[in-house]
Amino acid sequence: MTAVTAETTLRPSELTAHLFDLDGVITPTAEVHMRAWARMFEGFLSDRGVTEPYTDADYFAHVDGRPRYDGVRAFLASRGISLPEGEDGDPGDQAVGEETVRGLGNRKNDLVLALIRSEGVAPYPGTVRYLDALPEGARLAIVSSSRNAEEVLRGAGLLDRFEHIVDGNVAARDGIPGKPSPDTFLHAARLLGVGAADCVVYEDAVSGVEAGAAGRFGAVVGVDRGAGADALAGAGADLVVQDLEELS
Repeated sequence: MTAVTAETTLRPSELTAHLFDLDGVITPTAEVHMRAWARMFEGFLSDRGVTEPYTDADYFAHVDGRPRYDGVRAFLASRGISLPEGEDGDPGDQAVGEETVRGLGNRKNDLVLALIRSEGVAPYPGTVRYLDALPEGARLAIVSSSRNAEEVLRGAGLLDRFEHIVDGNVAARDGIPGKPSPDTFLHAARLLGVGAADCVVYEDAVSGVEAGAAGRFGAVVGVDRGAGADALAGAGADLVVQDLEELS
């Protein structure tokens, strides 16, 4: 499958419900997450004397779009490193040799929150214009692996735009598998009271597009913020754009 453009006959705005990933689709917090992951893993590898560096390619291959602890596990597995799972409350500042998967994930989250609070967050202007252009009565939900979705949306001034937020907190609380499983998107559709065929999924991550494709939704829109149009199309996107404003 090759990437298609917004000039095709597919018109996502005509579907009833719209399920948006947050980071990289609504807000450029994906960049913040990338920086936090890099800072955390670079420090971790340096402390252990590992010379093979963490790169942006590692982010897209192992981390992007996945729930936080799944991203830690996937990256560590790629380097042949095994750590205890630990507990949700493990501190991020554990000493070398005492780290856990969940402790590293929490360290990354601490870095994200610090960056958001110090630098703020603004939504993509094109995304806001697309939201404004959706038909009256369109049903909207956020489906994000982040556990900070509500805080980010509030900071971006968009919290009241969405009827439901299915984030990492909801997934953990209700035992819902994260992306690339389609379950969080399907849960959002159920909350909105619509079938998967009546929903559009908007995703910038390969794992998120895979989730949308697996859920047999009415349409899956890939937003190319760096993953690559061919990669998003190959993962199952029906349409790939660089900015949602292209769909207006």
